Amino acid sequence: MNDDLELSSNETQDFSRAINPELAQKFKSGEELSESDIDYIADLSVNVLRELLSFYDAEDSPIDEYEGEEGELIFDVINEELAVLIGRHGKTLDAIQLLVTSIIYNKLNFKYPIVIDIESYKNRKKQKLQEVALDAAEKALDRGRQVKLYPMNAYERRIVHMVLRANPSIKTFSEGVDPNRRIIIQPND
Repeated sequence: MNDDLELSSNETQDFSRAINPELAQKFKSGEELSESDIDYIADLSVNVLRELLSFYDAEDSPIDEYEGEEGELIFDVINEELAVLIGRHGKTLDAIQLLVTSIIYNKLNFKYPIVIDIESYKNRKKQKLQEVALDAAEKALDRGRQVKLYPMNAYERRIVHMVLRANPSIKTFSEGVDPNRRIIIQPND
């Protein structure tokens, strides 16, 4: 185990204490983070992710690290033997994402946007959601009435809203309660 990742008894009792208080203050004040600050967050994230992968004897798996379209850090684990960690409809991967981001939040004392992916599953899913959104928008405009999409989690709904926000001919909104919350796409009146 990596000694940097293990929590002392004080840390397990007080998660509000950041391991880098200057960085936490900088982030919370809205100050732009430097490249070295982002590298620090990325290194911490990779260490946490590798610690988790060690339970699957996969801690040496290559991890592609890059910045997303909205400034989030994306970590894509490349190891086709880990497809089991994606799970049905990505549910296991969502749980891993939650676990890693929670640990990072507890260590940093602020929530920095990171995305955990395996074998580019989320990237492929994002592309598919974008296609679904554009097709549904076209359908709504052709029919002149609203189109309801299948239930989606918050991450998926956000992708659809963002893809369609540039189209002034339609509007989107969500209805329902999780896990059955869905997006409605309708022509703009």
